[in-house]
Amino acid sequence: MESLALVFSNGWASGINSYLVVLVLGLGERLGADGIPHVLGRWEVLGIAGFMYAMEFVADKIPLIDSTWDAISTAIRPTVGAVLGVLVAGEADSLNGALAGVVGGGSALASHAVKMGGRMAINSSPEPVTNITASVAEDFAVLGVVWFAIEHPVAAASIAAVFLVLGLVVLYFAARLIRKFWRRWKGREPRPPAYA
Repeated sequence: MESLALVFSNGWASGINSYLVVLVLGLGERLGADGIPHVLGRWEVLGIAGFMYAMEFVADKIPLIDSTWDAISTAIRPTVGAVLGVLVAGEADSLNGALAGVVGGGSALASHAVKMGGRMAINSSPEPVTNITASVAEDFAVLGVVWFAIEHPVAAASIAAVFLVLGLVVLYFAARLIRKFWRRWKGREPRPPAYA
């Protein structure tokens, strides 16, 4: 139960910022935390995760660039969530490993969809303050949930589930703003009449 809860928490967090998840887990492994695969604490993994997190940290705060980064990350974040799930399960060739991969990848895909949709809504009126605030809040949420999950996986999974449900509810109500963003991004935003 605890490993599946850790997989869910890591998956949810991976959908928001997969590089930060790998970095936090790797540092946790280096500091001697139990239940974290040793491969995540390797220096080359930490280096790559740190570099990619630094890139995402910057890209995630610039209006419209963040949405492009999210679109590119649609394949990356759920994959990282699934891989982390299999690594945490520790048995890639078992049913538990397959289930962990599905839970990790599925929760990452769901939270990625919430993040991407939320950013589209925010970008319907691009200004940097909202993007920066949302990005910093996401980073703190990911850091907090993943770090908490290392010691208290079930409680962290509950928190991640609440964040996911709240995000889906907010996304539902923000759908109108998201449609406006897509129309404008694709150049289909209706223009006011010239004579008005």
